[in-house]
Amino acid sequence: MTHPLFEKHRATLDGALQAIATRGYWSPYNEMPSPKVYGETAAADGKAAFEAHLGKPFELNQPGQTGWGGRERSPYGVALDVRYPVCDPDALVAAGQAAMKGWQAVGAAGRTGICLEILDRLYRQSFEMGHAVMMTTGQGWMMAFQAGAAHALDRGLEAVAYAWREQSFVPAVTVWEKPQGKNPALVMKKHYEIVGRGVGLVIGCGTFPTWNTYPGLFAALATGNAVIAKPHSNAILPAALTVRTIRAVLAENGIDPNLVTLCVAEQRSATQALATHPGVKSVDFTGSNVFGQWLLANCKQAQVYAELAGVNNIVIESTNAYKAMLGNLAFTLSLYSGQMCTTTQAIIVPAGGIETDEGHKSFDEVCADLAAAVQKFLGKPEVACAVLGAIQSSATAERVELANSGALGRVVLASQKLANPEFPGADVRTPVLLAVDATDEAAYMEERFGPISFVVKVADAQAAIALSERIVNTHGALTVGLYSTKPEVIDAMTEASWRGKVALSINLTGGVFVNQSAAFSDYHGTGGNPAANASYCDSAFVANRFRVVQRRFHV
Repeated sequence: MTHPLFEKHRATLDGALQAIATRGYWSPYNEMPSPKVYGETAAADGKAAFEAHLGKPFELNQPGQTGWGGRERSPYGVALDVRYPVCDPDALVAAGQAAMKGWQAVGAAGRTGICLEILDRLYRQSFEMGHAVMMTTGQGWMMAFQAGAAHALDRGLEAVAYAWREQSFVPAVTVWEKPQGKNPALVMKKHYEIVGRGVGLVIGCGTFPTWNTYPGLFAALATGNAVIAKPHSNAILPAALTVRTIRAVLAENGIDPNLVTLCVAEQRSATQALATHPGVKSVDFTGSNVFGQWLLANCKQAQVYAELAGVNNIVIESTNAYKAMLGNLAFTLSLYSGQMCTTTQAIIVPAGGIETDEGHKSFDEVCADLAAAVQKFLGKPEVACAVLGAIQSSATAERVELANSGALGRVVLASQKLANPEFPGADVRTPVLLAVDATDEAAYMEERFGPISFVVKVADAQAAIALSERIVNTHGALTVGLYSTKPEVIDAMTEASWRGKVALSINLTGGVFVNQSAAFSDYHGTGGNPAANASYCDSAFVANRFRVVQRRFHV
C-alpha cells in the first residue's frame, strides 16, 4: 500500500515524469499572480503575512538554539529586522541523523508523497514568498513572484520526479533462483533498502534564495536524507519560510521535524566547519568561485554540487531581424540588473561588422544601436524599475562604478542611477555597456556580476566562435548564444558548444531570453565546464544521494 500523500499528488508526479521524458512545456504552478488563480484576497493576505514577520523573532523550535541572529538589509531600503534562531551546528547534524531513521521507514513512495505535499503547501504561500524574495534580493515584484515561487517550485518538483524515478528502479524484494541441473536449485530471498547517504547541507545564494536552493534541497530530501538549509546572510527569510513549512508538513505526517533545519551563520568559518562535518554527506552550493573551490577542495567526506561563476557570452555574426535581436538583448542585459548567473556578459562581434536585414552594420554601429535599444527599453521609469529591481550588494554597485569610470573599456552606454518612487531607498542602476578589443582579456574574461557587459571586437566569425569556446573552457559559462543567418556558422557554433559542454541559444528574437531556464525542459548547467559541476536537473543530480543496501538469505 502506497502512502496516502503519494496517491493524493499522483497526477502531479505523473505530469512531472512525463515532462522530464518529453521535455515539453508543463507546470502545475501558475506563474501569474492572478486573483482568478490564487483567490481574490491572496495578494493582500500574502503581503500581510510577509509584513507580520517584520521586526519579530522567527520561531522554529529547533534543537541547540544558542541565541538569535540575522541582519538582512533590503536592497529596497525597507526595514526588515527579522531575528532568526542561531543553533549549534553539531546539534543540527545530530538531530538530522536521528530523524533519518523514521524518514527511511516511510519508503521512497512515502518520501515522494510528503515532498509533493510540501511543494503544494509552499505553492499556497506564493504571495508571501514573493514579497520575501523581492525584499531580500532586490528582484522586481513579477520576477520575485515567478522565480521565487512558481519557477522555484518547478525546479523542486523536477528534482523530486528524478529522485522518484531513480528510486523506483530499485525493487524492494526479489526471489533469486539459480538452476543446478539434477541438484536442487539455489534459492535466496533478497531485500533492497534505499538508504540516504547522510545529512545534506544546502548553501543558498543572495540573489535567488529559492530557485537555486530548491533543486538540491528536494533532491536530498526525497532520496532519504536530512537537510540543513544555510541561507545567504542577506536572504534568510525565504529559506526560513521554506523550512518552517517543511517542518510543519513533516510533523503532521509523523516525521521528526528536525529532519530539516535552518542554520543561520554570519561567519564563513562557521559554514566551513559545518560543510566539513563528518556527518554531512552532500553539499549544494551556488555562489563565488573562491568559496565554491574551497568546498570542492576541502569537503572530502561529501559529494559537492557546485554552481560557480562564469562568463556567459553571445556571438553576433549576422541577423535577419536586427531590431528584434537588439530588443531581445536589451531585455537580457536589463533583467534584474544583470544579477543572474545566466546573464550575458561578453557580446562578441567581428571587427568588420555584421550583415542584417537593414543592411551592413559596422562594429561601432552595433555598439551604438545596442546602447540605444537598452535606453529605449528602459525609457519609461515604471518599466525600468519593474525590470531592473535593485542592486543586491554594495560589491555589485562598486563594480558598476568601476565600469562607468572607463577603467575596463570604452564606455558605450554609462550606467545611470534611477529613482524608484515606491521605494526611495532602492539602489537602481541601468546597465553599463563597454567596447573592448579581444586582446583586452583582463577586462572581460572574468565574471563581473551585475549590469556590466562588453562588446568584444574580434577578427571575424571564426575568431568569434573560437573565443567563445575558449571562454567556456577556461572560465566556464551556463549560457552562450549565437545570431547568424548562415548554416555553416550555426553548425560550427553548435559543435563548439558540444566541446565546451554549454547550453546554446540560437537567434532569439521573441519572448524567450538566453538568461531564462525552464524547468522540465531546459537543463540548467551541464556539469561539463568550470561554471558548474552538476545540472539542474538530471539523473546524476539525484542518484548519488542514496545508497542501496541489500540483505539476503536462503529460502
